[in-house]
Formats: sequence, structure tokens, C-alpha cells
Amino acid sequence: MNRRIFIAGMLLMCTLVFLHAHGGMIHVMGTVTAMTDNSVTVETSDKKTVEVQLTETTTFLNGSKPGTRKEMKVGDRVVIHAVKVKDALQAHEVHFSQAAPASSH
Repeated sequence: MNRRIFIAGMLLMCTLVFLHAHGGMIHVMGTVTAMTDNSVTVETSDKKTVEVQLTETTTFLNGSKPGTRKEMKVGDRVVIHAVKVKDALQAHEVHFSQAAPASSH
């Protein structure tokens, strides 16, 4: 019994450390399928569609360099760090890069 309590406590601590290390952010990874001035829609690797709101404080990274929302295009690969506000995701940071060109083989 004591061993189970110890293991459960350790798992809880590991989970809390993981969440703290990521600042409680939700990660959305995939391909941009649609964009508006206020949101980006992403198709994830498991074929789910996720819409993330963009705000005035959202920052953008194009590869490893600072970027802008206007540089991001449909088809780009993205990793979005977002927070849940009410029923919506709001982007804190958007990392994007152009999708690799298709092979001509």
C-alpha cells in the first residue's frame, strides 16, 4: 500500500514538473490549412483540425529567426504554444517554417 502511494506521488510530481516546464502551454503541431487575420487553422498529424486564435501579443518565429504573421502561409509546418481561454486556444508563440518541397523522384 505504501509503495502504491509513493509511486502515485512520484507520478503526480513528474506531471507537475512537466507542466511547469512548459508553462502550462498546449502544443499544437501540424500543417497550416487556413488563416485569417485573427486565427490559424492547423491539421495535426492525427488528421484533427485545430483553430488557434492570434492576439496582439502573439509572437512568431520563422525557423529560428523572428517572423511575422504575414510571412506564414497555408502549407507551412507549425508548432504553436497556446493557452486555453474559455473554450478557445490563444497562441502565445507560433514557430513556423515552409514545408519541404516534394521530391521529384
